[in-house]
Amino acid sequence: MPPISRASALFRLHLAAILFGSTALFGEALQVGALAIVFGRTLFAVLALSLLAAWTRNAPWRGLTARGIATLSLLGALLALHWFTFFMAVQHGGVALATLGFASFPVFVALLEALILRSRPATRDVQVLLLVTAGMALITPRFSVADAGTTGLLWGILSGAIYAGIAVLNRYQASGAGSAQACWWQCLAACIAVAPFSAGALAQWTAHDWLLLALLGAVCTGLAYTIFLQALDTVKAQTVAIVISMEPVYAIVLAWCAFGAVPGTHVVLGGALIIGAVLLASLAPARSHQA
Repeated sequence: MPPISRASALFRLHLAAILFGSTALFGEALQVGALAIVFGRTLFAVLALSLLAAWTRNAPWRGLTARGIATLSLLGALLALHWFTFFMAVQHGGVALATLGFASFPVFVALLEALILRSRPATRDVQVLLLVTAGMALITPRFSVADAGTTGLLWGILSGAIYAGIAVLNRYQASGAGSAQACWWQCLAACIAVAPFSAGALAQWTAHDWLLLALLGAVCTGLAYTIFLQALDTVKAQTVAIVISMEPVYAIVLAWCAFGAVPGTHVVLGGALIIGAVLLASLAPARSHQA
């Protein structure tokens, strides 16, 4: 594929961020359980990515070792858990609290890396932690697990922690796979992991459910991932991190337009602190061990 212009790459990157952010809306709209959403999403994502692999004549298993496939399968199982907790967050707390809770993942990445490297967190990592903590305190509806919004926020934070583990494992456990290969194997493993717990509910899905799950898997996962990869060859990694950090903003705006879910003042202020912390983490200089 010929290289694309920077303007085109930025457009695709923002479109990918919008599609990634819109996944929360599907969790709000679908009338099926969180596990069923994960199963449907991964099923249609694998189908879409398989068509892409056939079109590009790049078999997902080409050049991979058994150890590489095992690593990707483990990451896929963790990905299933991440998506499950994220959709639980959406169904309990709504789009805003779920996405802002998940946005805390850079904090967990910094803590995990400090643990792995056996070093003290950098000053900027501490600043990010403080900003996220303050933001979480502002957006917490009520400091009680009996409150549905608080429960949703906690699910979102757990989702972010699991995603941070996936990101760190991806960084330190090389599988030898290309990005498209990694996505195919991880989605396949995630689908297999949740199938025993959700495949039995297929007969209860309505045509509306099938349509939404197909869009979630093929468009918001398969297509979004494809255009995201296309942008990576042109846009700097720092720019990518900043744009993708806008996912919660896009998700909240989309929920506002689709469901009339107007965020309260405390959510806006807390969200601003969390987004600011994510941007601060994105602008941090690369560590010596990073590529």
